[in-house]
Amino acid sequence: MIKNSILYLIMISLILLVGFVQSWNVALLILNMCIISSIMSLGVNIQYGYAGLFNLGIMGFVALGGLATVIISAPPVYEAWDAGGIRIILALSFGALTIFLATYVWKLLKNSRYKSLAISIILILGFFIYRFLFDPAVEAIEKINPATEGYLGGLGLPIILSWPVGGLLAAIAAWMIGKISLGLRSDYLAIATIGVSEIIIFTIKNEDWLARGVKNVIGLPRPVPYEIDLQQNTDFIYWSQYLGMDIVDASSIFVKVCYSLLFILVLIILYWLCEKALKSPWGRMMRAIRDNEVAAEAMGKDVKSRHLQVFILGSAVCGIAGAMLVTLDGQLTPTNYHPLRFTFIIWVMVILGGAGNNLGSILGGFIIWFFWVEVEYIGLFLMDILTSGFADDNAFRIHMLNSAAYMRYLTLGLILVLVLRFNPRGLIPEK
Repeated sequence: MIKNSILYLIMISLILLVGFVQSWNVALLILNMCIISSIMSLGVNIQYGYAGLFNLGIMGFVALGGLATVIISAPPVYEAWDAGGIRIILALSFGALTIFLATYVWKLLKNSRYKSLAISIILILGFFIYRFLFDPAVEAIEKINPATEGYLGGLGLPIILSWPVGGLLAAIAAWMIGKISLGLRSDYLAIATIGVSEIIIFTIKNEDWLARGVKNVIGLPRPVPYEIDLQQNTDFIYWSQYLGMDIVDASSIFVKVCYSLLFILVLIILYWLCEKALKSPWGRMMRAIRDNEVAAEAMGKDVKSRHLQVFILGSAVCGIAGAMLVTLDGQLTPTNYHPLRFTFIIWVMVILGGAGNNLGSILGGFIIWFFWVEVEYIGLFLMDILTSGFADDNAFRIHMLNSAAYMRYLTLGLILVLVLRFNPRGLIPEK
């Protein structure tokens, strides 16, 4: 307990140090990103720490959470709905019906030699009818003011409602993936999940009618005040002057503090639920399955169903974090969803903090994201000192200063190697 408190105290001190040395805006931005990263780390810990599932599709579930913010909170584009919205819904419904019908026929004609022929006919006819409905609708929608719209928009609801919806979308995707791939060995499961994740990202990037693709959806509403509104509020101006702060800095800091309070509340709720689940009979059963599947199955436990449960829960948490991230950014940027940021780094957080321990996963999220952001600044500072004896136009000095950004990769690897060497079970290992 004392060790855990010291580790968290060090982390808090580092964030405070950034506030004093750099700026409080930077410190609060790091804090908010650390909290979101910790929530993603919790989701992966549920899957890997509780059940030993090796999921490399984190990026896809995070992206679905981001997509939920557009679906829920972006204003609807009524012209696009008039142009092809109903036809898009009909096409998607018909596509789902085709898949359902093919599955039903597969079961109905299980022992028939005409099974493959019947399914092929259903899928081919369904595909052509689907494209007949879908393609003209997409073309019509994307022609509606393509510079700023060109998509269906959302429901125009408060963006905070998108957080649970993001979790729900990720959970539905996890159910579909899990039903197919959870019977595979861990290495094949990893390949399957990363493949489906890439499909999700590819769809979000290329289906402009859905969320503008790589053109991005900007100007999403906020759950907190806008800086410009605060700067025009007389009470806020009075308190800023009373505290001796610049009004612009004060408004930016206030907004980030509001985000921090919201995110901390979500993190506390999720941590409490994760701890309750871990210490319950269900949690003990999951750890028993993780440690010895054969023995657990011999005791009558349905291993595949339990794996599906935990896979869905962990993915839902990642979806919530994805919605929170887009809420903080204020825009959906599909090009930001790449494996290094949302897969490798999150796995390093879990391993560093301690797989199977929720407190450890949260700590790992804070440590890794803090160094991911700050190492470039620290590296630039160190390179400037180490090469201060050279002229400003010296090729070696310029090269070293330009290479400072790559120190984050070196530092990340070094931290991981040191922890695995001296604390192979993580900084806060599972009890």
